[in-house]
Amino acid sequence: MYVNGNITRNTIAMVLAGGKGERLSPITIGRPKPAVPFGGKYKIIDFVLSNLFNSGVRRAYILTQYHAYSLSKHIKESWGRWVGLGEFYDTISPETTHIGEQWYTGTADAIYHNLRFIESSGADFVLIFGGDHIYKMDIAQMMSYHRMHKADITIAALEVPPAEAGRFGILSVGEDLTVTSFQEKPEQPPLIPGRNTCLASMGNYIFSAGKLIDILKKGKRKYDDLDFGRHVIPMMLDQEDKLFAYNFIDNSVPGMSSNERGYWKDVGTIDSYYEANMDLISVSPQLNLYNYNWPILTNQGNLPPAKTVFDDEGRRGHNLDSLVCGGCITSGATVRRSILGPSCRVHSYALIEDSILFENVDVGRNARVRKAIIDENVHIPPGMEIGFDLGEDRMRGCTITESGIVVVTK
Repeated sequence: MYVNGNITRNTIAMVLAGGKGERLSPITIGRPKPAVPFGGKYKIIDFVLSNLFNSGVRRAYILTQYHAYSLSKHIKESWGRWVGLGEFYDTISPETTHIGEQWYTGTADAIYHNLRFIESSGADFVLIFGGDHIYKMDIAQMMSYHRMHKADITIAALEVPPAEAGRFGILSVGEDLTVTSFQEKPEQPPLIPGRNTCLASMGNYIFSAGKLIDILKKGKRKYDDLDFGRHVIPMMLDQEDKLFAYNFIDNSVPGMSSNERGYWKDVGTIDSYYEANMDLISVSPQLNLYNYNWPILTNQGNLPPAKTVFDDEGRRGHNLDSLVCGGCITSGATVRRSILGPSCRVHSYALIEDSILFENVDVGRNARVRKAIIDENVHIPPGMEIGFDLGEDRMRGCTITESGIVVVTK
């Protein structure tokens, strides 16, 4: 494993992990977006926490809010156990940070209400990263860039074509990537000098600690719903602080192929979430989970190996072009181009195609599931068909996207 602890020394991370993920409903009805499963065994938040851990950042607070229990439990049972003396990965909920039970009202408001943790840490630098995106990033490289430019804030940025700029906050930059303005979802986006692309903010920031504390205290006197994009960055531009953009395409983790460079997914809708998962089972996925130089870490659990059962004509256990997690049993059934989360059971003569099963899904005999997302602990009765007659699926109360993905929850 690659770790650069020298560059990231005297650094603390604050991970914003309270998002509802409303566009991912119904799979976010009982869990926040960062706690949604991805790639079978992982949670979405494992990607940013793995980036921090692999980059040598071992002090991190995860700021939770919406349906915090499942996420806090995941952090406690995995990340909370992997650090030692003076190191920590810990969760903070809003009701324990200040008098009264008030939700965070903006991204910067969440950090403001936890300034005491930053002030008491003695850190020189503060990383503020979102907890709900899929990507790999060596944060030590971004930290080196921040320190080299003596920046007050460095903003991680994704290079996007002008046609996609309307989905993002767009940075206007000089030739040295000094930030000169910031616009939310502009109709006429500014281009990177000499290129036909724009720089979109990824919502990931490095602050010099003193500057962060100062600007948040100033901002909170003006805005109740203090937000980095709408308030903090414009305030810093107005007072002529040193703002730099860091182009994510320049970042490379050890063992990364050229195909994977620049990979970043929001997975903010059911369709984008499904597509990003399905990419993992392709022959050459953009996101390589088998790069042991930059592992994605998670709670492994104490599960037995996955196995197939029966090799009779017409009743043969097959897992084909699929990701199958520990504890799964494919018993005389066929699983094709699918992802099975931990402890799934697929009974004889059943068929699973182009689908994502969360943890502990039980598929009965002769059942057929196609192009579906099945939530954890769901039992599919024997003989039931899902994804073949969308009208019938709709009558059962399933959610169906425009592209025909069927979502089944308890």
